[in-house]
Amino acid sequence: MARIKLSKSKVDELPFTEQAGAQAFYYDTELKGFGLRISNKTKTYIAETKVQGKTVRVSLGRHGVVTAEEARKEAKVQLAAMTKDVNPNQVQRENRIKTITLNEVYTHYMAARKSLKPSTKRDYKTCIEVYLKDWMHKPMLDITRDMVESKHKEISEKSEARANLAMRFLRALFNFAAEYRDAKGRVLIADNPVRRLSAKKIWNKIKLRSNYIQPHQLKAWWDAVWALKNDPTRGSTQDRESVRDYLLVLLFTGLRREEALSLTWDNINFESKTLKIFDTKNRSDHELPLSNFLFNLFMRRKKDNTCNWVFPGSGKLGRIIDPRKLMQKVEETSGISFTSHDMRRTFASIVNMLGDSISYYTVKRLLNHKSSDVTAGYIQHNPEKLREAMQAVSDFILKNVTVSAAIEAA
Repeated sequence: MARIKLSKSKVDELPFTEQAGAQAFYYDTELKGFGLRISNKTKTYIAETKVQGKTVRVSLGRHGVVTAEEARKEAKVQLAAMTKDVNPNQVQRENRIKTITLNEVYTHYMAARKSLKPSTKRDYKTCIEVYLKDWMHKPMLDITRDMVESKHKEISEKSEARANLAMRFLRALFNFAAEYRDAKGRVLIADNPVRRLSAKKIWNKIKLRSNYIQPHQLKAWWDAVWALKNDPTRGSTQDRESVRDYLLVLLFTGLRREEALSLTWDNINFESKTLKIFDTKNRSDHELPLSNFLFNLFMRRKKDNTCNWVFPGSGKLGRIIDPRKLMQKVEETSGISFTSHDMRRTFASIVNMLGDSISYYTVKRLLNHKSSDVTAGYIQHNPEKLREAMQAVSDFILKNVTVSAAIEAA
């Protein structure tokens, strides 16, 4: 342990270490615990002693930024605190946490939640960068219950569902921040101001959507979907045909929006005539047999396709990303208002109409819904039974649309 009188001239003379990562320490001959740490690029004054039996080292500033005498004075202050069992590093950390901002907690939260699905990440990004934008750089402890109530009301004027989503995410961030503790394990950010919404029962009551395409509407909708191909005013031919077939796949499979949009040829097995979605919303793989219609649709697309996306498009990802403009055209032509998720409800409704021939457990399997029913866990689904169900849905749809369109799709 090298000891010298730490002064500007002496510190100036001391060499940097030769290797990156290597450190050398020098301690003052007059003030015990006052020292200097040297790396290959910097010289930093330190105060070092034991706190509750453990060595604690505090950085006081870099040589050249602070003088040796300034560092010596600060060392006396820090060493005096440490003799009273105060760890300055812990105090600094706790003070830093008390001023931590919403955006910083969001960054820590996302880093810790590595398994979040891309769609969830996008929703959270929207919450923080759109709905909570003016709070991003505000300390968490400065966000009050009154502010939360006011913000929830403000967002609700645009979208009640989005207001609830933003506040649920904010609540999750506060719950996450509750894990920041002091040296004694006490919570530093104890209050979750989002509790106000529950205490006052002012969460928005969102009515579940129940819209779906009814059997007598299928023909008009089908004709409008097929008409996309011949409408040069609505995007490229590739985009129009991709959206057309994307909508048909939603109708014939009940897949979720992103599951269908992100299909690649790796998801389609032409040999076994199956479609498989990996790591779905409920964290399980979802495999569906292809009806004759779907098999022919995918065969046609594969023949004309030169990339790995099933539904290529002019979007930056090389596939269709947002089909809403072309869906709006279908609405205008058919007079039927619908969303991508309405197609999933339509598929489920058709399955339900065929209830006499399709069991309850088969329905849940087709929709990839998890079940808490113990009996369901013992049932092993026969692939051919599922294929029969998928074919029954396909036959039902084709009976309700024009014969010419059905033949053209085959």
